[in-house]
Amino acid sequence: MSDTLKVSLVQLELVWGNVDENLSKISNLLFPLKNQTDLIVLPEMFSSGFMMEDKSLIAPKAKMTLDWMKNQAGELNSVLLGSIIVEENGEYFNRLYCVDGGKIICSYDKRHLFRMGEEHHHFSSGSERAVFNLGKWRICPLVCYDLRFPVWSRNQNDYDILLYVANWPEARREVWNTLLKARAIENQSFVVGVNRIGSDGLRLSYAGDSALFNAKGQLVGKCADYTEEIVSLQLNLDELNEFRSKFPVLLDADSFQIS
Repeated sequence: MSDTLKVSLVQLELVWGNVDENLSKISNLLFPLKNQTDLIVLPEMFSSGFMMEDKSLIAPKAKMTLDWMKNQAGELNSVLLGSIIVEENGEYFNRLYCVDGGKIICSYDKRHLFRMGEEHHHFSSGSERAVFNLGKWRICPLVCYDLRFPVWSRNQNDYDILLYVANWPEARREVWNTLLKARAIENQSFVVGVNRIGSDGLRLSYAGDSALFNAKGQLVGKCADYTEEIVSLQLNLDELNEFRSKFPVLLDADSFQIS
């Protein structure tokens, strides 16, 4: 893979609790991306919507959904990323998968569980951050509420793209847009945020605001508000490294450990 990377932001409305319908719909939406992009990013819990009470009905379809992701990645000749509900040994996780063809190249369990929505009563928290490579690119994928925690997101010179998948409600869209930009500036990295639109079974509304910012906090591109849309954007690693070299903020970053 070259110094450029094409990333496709998939902003869509999800069918509440219907895995089969969501996967069928997304398959149709993604078909035009075949051989056209490097990385496809789906929202948080793309197969079901952000479900908690009925998680036990969705989790048994995790393997089928992961197989679907592998198949789609192979057919589209692209890496595919998004989070789903997974059950292991009686515990439930909001797990992000990144797949390339028939193999998982990264998995990450959401660390910060949304207390105000009682997510911590339904899911178990992850404990390890993940970074994976796509050619020369280093990518750190996180999930929704993780965006509010800059220490967990902090670039320790180990990634070039910070990526968030989300079901982030319309009522807090200003926070979403502000923090995506802030994470890009403070970490000197590209930041990708992919969110859903529409309304869910909890009567929450979503505006989308899926976007990509560069290391200066400038908007590279975004999906239209309240619109089901796929936007593909090309990133350049040489430009990022040139900026980092001229303005080496990370050399003065504080060292720390997360317990």
